[in-house]
Amino acid sequence: MQKVENNPYTEPEKLTKTLNQRIARTRRQRGYNWEDTLVKRFNSVEGWKAFRLGSPSVGLPDVLAVSTKENVIYTIEAKSGTNTTLHVPYDQILRCLRWIHVFELYQTRKMIIAFKFLSKKRIGTGKYEHRELREYYKIWDESNPVTNFICTYDGMTYSILDGKRKQLRLKDCIMPFPMKNTRT
Repeated sequence: MQKVENNPYTEPEKLTKTLNQRIARTRRQRGYNWEDTLVKRFNSVEGWKAFRLGSPSVGLPDVLAVSTKENVIYTIEAKSGTNTTLHVPYDQILRCLRWIHVFELYQTRKMIIAFKFLSKKRIGTGKYEHRELREYYKIWDESNPVTNFICTYDGMTYSILDGKRKQLRLKDCIMPFPMKNTRT
């Protein structure tokens, strides 16, 4: 077998690139599955319709859910993962808030962040341990300044300012469908 000279990738670099691509694909797939689950849950409730709106690059919320019967609209940012914290960038909050303000006809307009902590906790590269699956549905309070924030596995929320955590008290949202393993 002939050795290829001037190959820009050495074997370890190829493996790292392939692994990183697989990890990114898995992360995107988790996000898509969580969004799809939320849409199916809303659509299973009479009087509710939900839609997955597409990729984040188009400037839309992850999910839009409406009930004309109850005069309610939710823009939803969905986050799922295996870590002990899930991060929400400030621009995703702004994006969702802009959308709920567009639909002025709805009496109740809320921006919801739906967190899903998977039943496996990442403890290292490709290493996991079992834990309880948990879901949280938090309502963004517009009296708070829009910042990056996180939600922890125990349901606590913290804004991130200058690299420091500050407790952020967000109310839990009662969803119109049965919620699974939700802690309040």
